[in-house]
Amino acid sequence: MILRDLPARERPEFLRQYRAAVEAARDDVARYKDLARLLHRWSLVVIAANRPGYYEAIEAAKTGSGVPLAEAIGAELARRR
Repeated sequence: MILRDLPARERPEFLRQYRAAVEAARDDVARYKDLARLLHRWSLVVIAANRPGYYEAIEAAKTGSGVPLAEAIGAELARRR
């Protein structure tokens, strides 16, 4: 499900991390929790990356051209009223 729903640009990194986590879990059962956490994190990436404007927001955050945090929180609180 994660791989199917993940945008194509994210798949190589997911597969790299997934394969490494599977190898670690295979060698040490105690690392299985790490694999489960990895899958949970990537399931959240699927949700976020499929939202409109996700990549634009990432780029804006990198360049500092996004909305200031206080303003974004204010807008979100106003939206929820």
